[in-house]
Amino acid sequence: MPDARPGRPSAHDADALKQYVADELERSRRRSLDLTTGTLDDGELLAQHSRLMSPLVWDLAHIGNYEEQWLLREAAGGAALRPELDDVYDAFEHPRATRPTLPLLKPGEAGDYIGQVRRRVLDALDALTLDPGRELLDAGFVFGMVLQHEHQHDETMLATHQLRRGDPVFPATDDLPAPAALVRSAEVRVPAGPFTMGTSTDSWSLDNERPAHQVDVASYAIDTVPVSNAAYRAFVEAGGYDDERLWSPAGWRWRCESGKRAPAFWFREGGTWLRRRFARVEPLPDDEPVQHVCWFEADAYARWAGRRLPTEAEWEKAASWDPATGTKTRYPWGEDDPTEEHANLGQSRYHPVASGSFPAGASPSGALQMIGDVWEWTGSDFTGYPGFRSFPYREYSEVFFDQGYKVLRGGCWATDPLACRTTFRNWDHPIRRQIFSGFRTARGV
Repeated sequence: MPDARPGRPSAHDADALKQYVADELERSRRRSLDLTTGTLDDGELLAQHSRLMSPLVWDLAHIGNYEEQWLLREAAGGAALRPELDDVYDAFEHPRATRPTLPLLKPGEAGDYIGQVRRRVLDALDALTLDPGRELLDAGFVFGMVLQHEHQHDETMLATHQLRRGDPVFPATDDLPAPAALVRSAEVRVPAGPFTMGTSTDSWSLDNERPAHQVDVASYAIDTVPVSNAAYRAFVEAGGYDDERLWSPAGWRWRCESGKRAPAFWFREGGTWLRRRFARVEPLPDDEPVQHVCWFEADAYARWAGRRLPTEAEWEKAASWDPATGTKTRYPWGEDDPTEEHANLGQSRYHPVASGSFPAGASPSGALQMIGDVWEWTGSDFTGYPGFRSFPYREYSEVFFDQGYKVLRGGCWATDPLACRTTFRNWDHPIRRQIFSGFRTARGV
């Protein structure tokens, strides 16, 4: 992970919490700039590298506009700095494919704007009281929301980088080793019984993670590690993309209409499988978790293997629940923030590491790599928990409920530790492959 990070201070120590927020704001902004103005020229930043994604400069200015709206206006009660930008950078009004037609700020202008917003935010932070009487400010929630939003867009920008054509701008490889685990069995068994799903105590959790509630789950087995490239390649080479019986009706329509025959960025030369990763071509590493597969592909593989995708509840129970103590934890290994011994997070590498890494990150069930490496598709649709309450705005979660989105869990190598925990929920269309998505399978026992 790029920087050592202290744990988030208690809300009772307001000064320490404010300093933590200021440090995290600086860290997130450094990352955003490294992915944009610190890496590419103006033409590349203004270009739309795929209709699936925004121009990178749109993401950069959107980050600043979101911060202006929530931290300067809502939290601090200040006047609007650039109200004319609210429409241009409204993600719900303008689909990604149309954003290049908008009057976007040029990269230099975007940098000036987000810098001006940040200076005012830091001035406001000094004067603000993190008031438990104001839900938006309680324990610094709104700052946590804005920080997570910026890191989520940083991950989106990495997906755009993966789609762009041109010279490489990221390291070809890294020399950071990953601790290897001894994988004693292909699957771990999770006993039947209730567990606590979601959270009502994490003050920086987002509305779709709340409230905590009891879910009774039948016994099941889940893969110890994510499905690897080698395992998925066997499915490809066995004709899995040509066997309609393995696909759901919607999945088979997608397969036929798209013409796909392998994960995104895979291709074959002679008898060798290769992949394109951030503008470089390299041999496909067999031991890494497969990534850039959509939900339909994950579902078809699971059927081919005689298994299924885990439900969202099964995934969270395997990741966080200790049946011996009847307690759950924020991370599979406990409450401590992630380190390089626990998980592959935070863009410290530009790829997943071998399936079967990070023994210190094991969950009580014995599952490995449930945090980091690849987002994991689950079999569940995205909807609200019982007692869900939208906060602080419907467009964060609620407008996506029951619209056919599938839930992903666990984060990936590109996810910042601040935006990853065992209760964190991601979602996307079942056809999406540009995201850093993989999966593991499960079965009832």
